[in-house]
Amino acid sequence: MCSSDLHYQEQGGKLSDLKKLIADHHLTVESAIGFAEWIVDDEARRKHGLEIMKRDMDLVAQIGGKRVAAPPMGMTDHEDRDLLKIAERYRVLCELGDQTGVVPQVEVWGFSKTLNRLGAATMVAIESHHPKACVLADVYHLYKGGTDHGAIRFLHGDVLHVLHVNDYPNLPRETITDADRVYPGDGVAPLDSFFKDLKAIGFNGYLSLELFNAEYYKQDPLQVAKTGLQKTRATVQKALR
Repeated sequence: MCSSDLHYQEQGGKLSDLKKLIADHHLTVESAIGFAEWIVDDEARRKHGLEIMKRDMDLVAQIGGKRVAAPPMGMTDHEDRDLLKIAERYRVLCELGDQTGVVPQVEVWGFSKTLNRLGAATMVAIESHHPKACVLADVYHLYKGGTDHGAIRFLHGDVLHVLHVNDYPNLPRETITDADRVYPGDGVAPLDSFFKDLKAIGFNGYLSLELFNAEYYKQDPLQVAKTGLQKTRATVQKALR
């Protein structure tokens, strides 16, 4: 998302025009993503990562965006993790967010060895001691990282502003990849109970369909978007009827 903004500017576009175009179509930018290394132990890399994140936040703010994902970029293979130290680093991100008006969401990445579980991401948010700390979860990443989907019941809806929705086939978590994700309802994820749990905890945020399926890339983007919207709505309605 943030790199797309940069590309748009490099091609002569103005972010103020893009913001107006989004508003004219009655849309909002609820979340974006960047890949800054805010979490790493190396101080120089982390400092550079914070500069990248601030730039990304500024780009998001200029198009009216409200949030940006903060995944454990640069620390995916790091097993020796100190979650309290990571919480301090996440707090620094939140303070950058205070300056820019864009809230960073600590993101669960199931394939990572850091922040691969909902409990770890939640601890980081809690121990950051920042009032706007929040968590970004993903149906697929919960499975990939080994978190039971029912664990969402331990959270309050207010700390989940956005949630990535998708589905996945019956593949072992050890071998399943991002590219295996499919439309909601086309896989084996326990979406009925998951959406019921989200309602029970008072989730009133945004469902963001996230797919990296190569077969979908071959299809018409508008048709993919329409299909994704239809299947997401149908799956939620089925769960909550």
